[in-house]
Amino acid sequence: MFHSSGHNHRMDVFNPRRQKEKVVIVMGATGTGKSRLSIDLATCFPAEIINSDKMQVYEGLDIVTNKITKEEQRGVPHHLLGILDPNEDFTARDFCDLTSLAIESVLGRDRLPIIVGGSNSYIEALVDDHDYKFRSKYECCFLWVDVSVPVMHSFVSGRVDHMVQNGMVDEAREFFDPNADYMKGIRRAIGVPEFDKYFRYGPLLDEETRARLLQQAVDKIKDNTCKLACRQLEKIHGLRNNKGWNLHPLDATEVFRKRGKDADEAWEKLVSGPGAMIVGQFLYNMTAEVPPHIGSLRVPAALAAATH
Repeated sequence: MFHSSGHNHRMDVFNPRRQKEKVVIVMGATGTGKSRLSIDLATCFPAEIINSDKMQVYEGLDIVTNKITKEEQRGVPHHLLGILDPNEDFTARDFCDLTSLAIESVLGRDRLPIIVGGSNSYIEALVDDHDYKFRSKYECCFLWVDVSVPVMHSFVSGRVDHMVQNGMVDEAREFFDPNADYMKGIRRAIGVPEFDKYFRYGPLLDEETRARLLQQAVDKIKDNTCKLACRQLEKIHGLRNNKGWNLHPLDATEVFRKRGKDADEAWEKLVSGPGAMIVGQFLYNMTAEVPPHIGSLRVPAALAAATH
């Protein structure tokens, strides 16, 4: 495991011979494990995480927007997460401005910025800005956590059921406003407008009709989430195939087909281990083959030696 200490990390993590600072960007469709990978990487390398999900930037609706919990963050500093008033607009330009500030702040602490989230159009606006200032300042390593579409859709459906069990309906009810604009602020999030009819008419209806309205809302959330995942995937393919982004795919499909310890082992073998190796090579300009099993995200000896 790479352990950070009190000394200056920039000479370790960032090659002093290069002018560009280094940034890691973790991409993928909703529910594929982007946040989990970013945490794994941040416990392996001295790093801080910058959220690039345009709904998770808002305060509130933690279940609806599937925010990473404090426990899941494992002490890793997060930026642009739950900081914005729910009624404010948050544009791609706003994201670029705040993320640029966050990157400089993280680099100022001699840490690696890891940008993670599903708002790929915002990431594109950041990286491929009109005058290419971003690419002139930073060198990027793109990790793409991928899951086959049928497996992803099945998981998304189960995740929505789990969110409902964890209090999603009551959380969304607190934000219900019959005069709300679902095109503004956090109310654009999937899991808010779908409940409108249920919250609006439910109290006036009999129990059976009310239950049917609730199920229709949940089914619509599942459908819209699957459609979102497909759009995200299409966008990622476009960035790779049409714009030439050098994305490193990490196929997590087998992880989602397994359970318990087997799933954790598959995650280390197929996602977190190779991901750590790719980032290590990116940071230290080393070449090495990905071992079949890294286990507990231990940085390979060749990479670890480069840090001392």
